[in-house]
Amino acid sequence: MRPRRLITPAIALGLTAALFPAVPSAAAPASPAAPTGRTLTWGTCGPDLPPNVECAVLPVPADYRDPGSRTIEMAVSRIKAADPAKRRGVLLFNPGGPGGPGLFYPLWMAETLPQPVKDQYDLIGFDPRGVGASSPLSCGTTTRDERLTFRPYRDATFAKDVAWARDLAAKCRANTPDIAHFTTRNTARDMDRLRAALGERRISYFGLSYGTYLGAVYTQMFPERADRFVLDSAVDPKRVWRGMVQNWASEAEPAFRRWARWTAEHSSTYGVGNTPAEVTRLFWELVERADRTPIDLGGHPYTGAEIRDWMRWDMYRPALGAAFLVKLRDAAEGKPVEPQPPYVPSDNDLASYTAVTCGDVRWPTNPARYRADSRRDSARYPFFGDSVSNIVPCAFWERPVEPVTRVGNSVPTLIVQNEWDSQTPPVAARGLHRALKGSRLVYVEEGEGHGVYGRGTSSCADALTTRYLATGELPAADVTCAPDPAPAATARGTAPDTTPAPRPGPRAPFGGR
Repeated sequence: MRPRRLITPAIALGLTAALFPAVPSAAAPASPAAPTGRTLTWGTCGPDLPPNVECAVLPVPADYRDPGSRTIEMAVSRIKAADPAKRRGVLLFNPGGPGGPGLFYPLWMAETLPQPVKDQYDLIGFDPRGVGASSPLSCGTTTRDERLTFRPYRDATFAKDVAWARDLAAKCRANTPDIAHFTTRNTARDMDRLRAALGERRISYFGLSYGTYLGAVYTQMFPERADRFVLDSAVDPKRVWRGMVQNWASEAEPAFRRWARWTAEHSSTYGVGNTPAEVTRLFWELVERADRTPIDLGGHPYTGAEIRDWMRWDMYRPALGAAFLVKLRDAAEGKPVEPQPPYVPSDNDLASYTAVTCGDVRWPTNPARYRADSRRDSARYPFFGDSVSNIVPCAFWERPVEPVTRVGNSVPTLIVQNEWDSQTPPVAARGLHRALKGSRLVYVEEGEGHGVYGRGTSSCADALTTRYLATGELPAADVTCAPDPAPAATARGTAPDTTPAPRPGPRAPFGGR
């Protein structure tokens, strides 16, 4: 779990810290389905943010089944439509997660959305329940080890992993007794309360990564209130959540082979192997060495498991993966390298992610199942199979308060998907496409990275998405787009740009690293 935010942390933190409690709250509608005619009371978001960004708070029930349950807060932000004469409605955003804060997202999207979209929509962001400024959850964790979610399986350490998972589940329940209600279905209900408080009959929506599942659940629960929905980098609703995580392992294998071929073809630039076999051999030698003695990357020791986790992201953009291997080799040889701090999630990151993934659906409860699956997948998918099948706190979570959402409807939606996506691979997009029978799939063949729209990945995909948001026109059939050409090197032998691309959302697994 390592995020690289789409927006500077200062802006994101400014939205959260400066926003509350100065902004008055709006009264909660009677139910998600019943607009009350009341409106949100908007105020400024703080001195560090542009005045065109407004903020408010919406009270919502923690438990929609119990009118007497405690009230929690939903923090909301808005940038008004640029042209009131052309205003169509509201466009809500979710940047991923589960557990990704979204208050900042309208500000970031305002810099990338085409003018015809900004003219028509109020851009609406929100921190989902339990996240950031929206009654944040806590599991009371304080150490990096407590927050290591995907642990490499080892026979010798499995008992310790079981104890960690059991203890973390207990700490989460102790810190928030009603944590079972912090789920995707209740977040969708919060969105509908927000729609009512905004005075809108329907909402349009852009969901990235985990946000595609949240959007799909909303269309299932409130189909008549869904207007134009764009789902970028898709989650398969039939695989939430363990199956989606296990997809990382199966899809990492072809991605690694592709990366090794590319790196060997560019051996004159990187010098880490002239053949895919040589590149592969060097990588695994460094992993095995780091498992014995961590490799220091500018003051930050990396184990073999941490190297695999980092490379699983970077190898989907081969130049990034090749540059990372060069850094590993140099560090192992004692050469100075730039510091590379590993990502450590916050307590709220961990708590909000765990609440949703464990609360949405029942997980296996017998530790022996995780042991057997990890042993199997370690052999089947050596790059990452051991980590994704190991035990997690969901094994000791209370039974979900509702059944998992079975998505299957004909609401018109647009799904956009890169071929080489580390977090939500094409197989997941095809699963969502099957479930949403009114959807069209825009597939970027050879597209790289997690997130398509507005990323500079494919002008073809961007144009189709903009047209849908601006006019409501879906493609007549599914479309395969080509990626835009990569910038040429400035001189013979010069390495391609290895500046990390923006990682969508604030955190993994379904929003960014």
